[in-house]
Amino acid sequence: MAAGCLEDPSLERHFKGHRDAITSVDFSLNKKQLASGSMDSCLMIWSMRPQMRAYRFVGHKDAVMCVQFSPSGHLVASGSRDKTVRLWVPSVKGESTVFKAHTATVRSVHFSSDGQSLVTASDDKTIKVWTVHRQKFLFSLSQHINWVRCARFSPDGRLIVSASDDKTVKLWDKTSRECIHSFCEHGGFVNHVDFHPSGTCIAAAGTDNTVKVWDVRMNRLLQHYQVHSAVVNSLSFHPSGNYLVTASNDSTLKILDLLEGRLLYTLHGHQGPATCVAFSRAGDLFASGGSDEQVMVWKTNFDAADYGDVLKTQKSVTSVDGTHHTLQSEMDCGVHLKKTKPQDSDRNHAQQEEETSLANTLEHIMGQLDVLTQTVSILEQRLTLTEDKLKECLENQQKIIQNKTS
Repeated sequence: MAAGCLEDPSLERHFKGHRDAITSVDFSLNKKQLASGSMDSCLMIWSMRPQMRAYRFVGHKDAVMCVQFSPSGHLVASGSRDKTVRLWVPSVKGESTVFKAHTATVRSVHFSSDGQSLVTASDDKTIKVWTVHRQKFLFSLSQHINWVRCARFSPDGRLIVSASDDKTVKLWDKTSRECIHSFCEHGGFVNHVDFHPSGTCIAAAGTDNTVKVWDVRMNRLLQHYQVHSAVVNSLSFHPSGNYLVTASNDSTLKILDLLEGRLLYTLHGHQGPATCVAFSRAGDLFASGGSDEQVMVWKTNFDAADYGDVLKTQKSVTSVDGTHHTLQSEMDCGVHLKKTKPQDSDRNHAQQEEETSLANTLEHIMGQLDVLTQTVSILEQRLTLTEDKLKECLENQQKIIQNKTS
């Protein structure tokens, strides 16, 4: 255990049920559910409450490469090696609708923060944007020259970032649909990329065993971590923006302190490669998946601790010019801990309660709209099937009549 007031992350529970390597994990908004995708072609929804059963959703015809809950938690998106994207209602029935536009494996799915749009990335070298409620394909972004492993919306929805086997990370303007910058510092394929919660920087993980952090306003490399001894498969920012968790083929998870620019923890749990990792929306938990077919849930513990006085001997981050830098000193991207003055606390508390109440109401409305849209879509599919069957019956009846008259 580290010195000072830091508490080590601890393994809360683990889930077994998949029959092949885990590819992706994501928490619902309220942390009551955890979704996982696997090479076994199944999507599973695990209940975080004890003794509650898990749901296994079958629909994809090949490996499920990615999963994500919508911001409201009422829908789950998945992408597969069968070239399709599915939208599921995470309930007992497990009904889903299918999006088809990609011509190869879909590696990544991600909802915009308002839940209105979905961005997907594929081995067909394109990034595609879809509207969730109308369930329509909108447009493609296609400047990558190799498989696109990952694509993410910025928190404000104005930008899209993508990572590819062409060794680049590209930044796109959603409105103009143009690539506004390419980051080329990775020495290998780029497996994963995500925006910092502030939207002002991005982090990417690659097959060159590194994690890199860039400022997207100045398009400058800020931090370069060499803490893993094998390919880095996945990463996730803590909601505070102060930490980053990574998963690697070296079987470990690592927690990086972005303020101090150093490694905080190395976690051993998976037998074999750790393939994916994700913080919960509140940041008090994170989940990981591995080629050992296990999904593990960890308690963060350290997120609320004051650890400024903790010194580590291992300095594992350098900037481009080789000098040691912290993220906070390099950029004002909202990662520093904010301290509230006592006289402001009552006013802030009342305002926060009002904002929370309004946010919860809006969240509920959005969630109901999600479910309603999905229900209408499923009913439309059933109506189409009924119409097709009726048409077939009428055609058969006509043939019988024709045969009798002839």
